[in-house]
Amino acid sequence: MTLETSVETAGFRTAADRLAGATDAYSSLNKRPRPFEELIRLSLFFCALVSVLTTLGIVVVLSTEALNFFTRYGFRSAEQLLIQPVSAEDTILYFDGKGGVPRVGQIIRLNEEDMRVLRLIDNRTFEVERGVLGSRPEPHRANTTLFLGEQVSIIEFLTGTRWVPQGADFGVLALVMATLITSLVAMLVAGPIGLGAAIFISEYASARLRGILKPILEILAAIPTVVYGYFALTFITPLLRNIFWQSEIGAYNQLSAGLAMGIMIIPTIASISEDALSAVPRSLREGSYGLGATRRETVFRVLIPAALSGILAAFILGVSRAVGETMIVAIASGAGPNFSLNPLEAAETMTGHIARISTGDLSFNSVDYNSLFAIGLTLFAITLVLNLISNLIRRRFREVYQ
Repeated sequence: MTLETSVETAGFRTAADRLAGATDAYSSLNKRPRPFEELIRLSLFFCALVSVLTTLGIVVVLSTEALNFFTRYGFRSAEQLLIQPVSAEDTILYFDGKGGVPRVGQIIRLNEEDMRVLRLIDNRTFEVERGVLGSRPEPHRANTTLFLGEQVSIIEFLTGTRWVPQGADFGVLALVMATLITSLVAMLVAGPIGLGAAIFISEYASARLRGILKPILEILAAIPTVVYGYFALTFITPLLRNIFWQSEIGAYNQLSAGLAMGIMIIPTIASISEDALSAVPRSLREGSYGLGATRRETVFRVLIPAALSGILAAFILGVSRAVGETMIVAIASGAGPNFSLNPLEAAETMTGHIARISTGDLSFNSVDYNSLFAIGLTLFAITLVLNLISNLIRRRFREVYQ
């Protein structure tokens, strides 16, 4: 064997040995136990699992309690009075016949006892089954008011315009309409201002001015919503009353609450829209300027179309926050359900109604108590639809740049 052959063979063996050593090292690296990384993976999995289970738990609780609401009875006064006292064993009831008459099989109520009508002897005399729906038969005095029971209908719940659970009126549209009006007013304020602020910060402001404006927006986002509520009540409403006729706008109104919510949402829309605009590659800006476009043309013809998915997602997120806002509408919008398209009138939103009646005086498993979960489920469905629309828009208009 020549010297050259020996050198080449030694070199080949050396390279082969190195490759084998690297392969062994890589294999040992893969097989090496990593308890800390495994702990991190399990922790992240646990966090994701908790999030999913929490969401499922909320849906289950809302659905279960809402089902109880739709299977309960609401009672409205029949405007009839019991003319003869009855004992706990009597099954024939005598009334004055001046008001509404129940039908056979309908549930009626005297005081805290529920009864089922078995037979109508005449418009003033009924035969009943005592102590139904878990109530107990008890004696009743004369002049006791008769109440007629009606089960909650899903169709009535979704299409009715009166919300008085104690009067057996379960039209949630009275609350939904106020929620939509205040949210619309808020977006008419927050949408243009938030997008304009995002464009200015991203494209027009200097680095120094950008460093001043962004913290100011963050301060607006950090203000408690109860402060916005009293700001609407003590500043915006008097201002509106000076602009409009005072006789046409009250101390509580949907317009004032909507304007305050719009101010609150501005940082959300501005921040997300500014991030979307900043994510557009600089090459698009330079190409637009290179073709002779002005800054305005670049913004409106290049940047906004390129960042459209993020901007629309910011708007829908703003709508979701407006729909779910509680304290501003609870303070400034009004404290009574009112189906009205006039934003100058007082009306109660879904969140405002939940906040108002969710007190310690609310009886457990009552109609009002169960109605909270039906309203909450409706609110959950609205926000879920908004999030689904946001995802569809993001996928439809998303631009991917290499």
